[in-house]
Amino acid sequence: MSTETNTPKIILVTGASSGIGEATALRLAAEGHHVVLGARRTDRLHALVEKIRADGGAASAHRLDVTDRDDVRAVADRVVEEHGRIDVIVNNAGVMPLSRLDALLVDEWDRMIDVNVRGLLHGIAAVLPHFGRQGGGHVVTVASIGAHEVYPTSAVYSASKFAAWAITEGLRMESDPSVRVTTITPGTVESELAEHISDTGAQTYMQSFRRNLIPADAIARAISFALDQPADVDVNEIIVRPAAQR
Repeated sequence: MSTETNTPKIILVTGASSGIGEATALRLAAEGHHVVLGARRTDRLHALVEKIRADGGAASAHRLDVTDRDDVRAVADRVVEEHGRIDVIVNNAGVMPLSRLDALLVDEWDRMIDVNVRGLLHGIAAVLPHFGRQGGGHVVTVASIGAHEVYPTSAVYSASKFAAWAITEGLRMESDPSVRVTTITPGTVESELAEHISDTGAQTYMQSFRRNLIPADAIARAISFALDQPADVDVNEIIVRPAAQR
């Protein structure tokens, strides 16, 4: 039986400057993989690369805007140019400016669609040609419990994350077995996402909703588990949330 266990991989992580992306980069680098960090905040990326290297890991960084299709493709191509391959993409970049629909924050709706849906599609489009040439790869999508449940103020966010779940599941069903596809579905996690909510009603609701949190590394561990399985094992979806979240 072929195995992926303990095999170093070249892994591109989007949204790597904070939260789940940062935790994932730290964990995967500590496990011996080379992590390529992508995000718009390059100062944070460079600081994270320095930390990983100081701890003995391997990392590099590229400015990356997932809403720009050409930008995502260029970064994926550069990873292959520099390392000869790209084994995994962790599509983690996401935004969550929650609001009631009647607040009519249409620009924020558009931003969620651009990042959470189009950004995911851009990541998939950027790596699939490389996976085809090299005979395999792994796509990991960080979705949300909002893909399965809708709460007041979460209509557009939940729709974007359901789309992310559906796109990823469709990719899994369409792909050759050499391409593994995993959806990671977090519940409430320590992150900056809630800090960017502009709607006061949504802010108040989220203060109650986010009373129970788990660290971002809990999601990083789930991603590590999926990547570490033998090549003939495809972890389709993992839902990880606080034990107190019901």
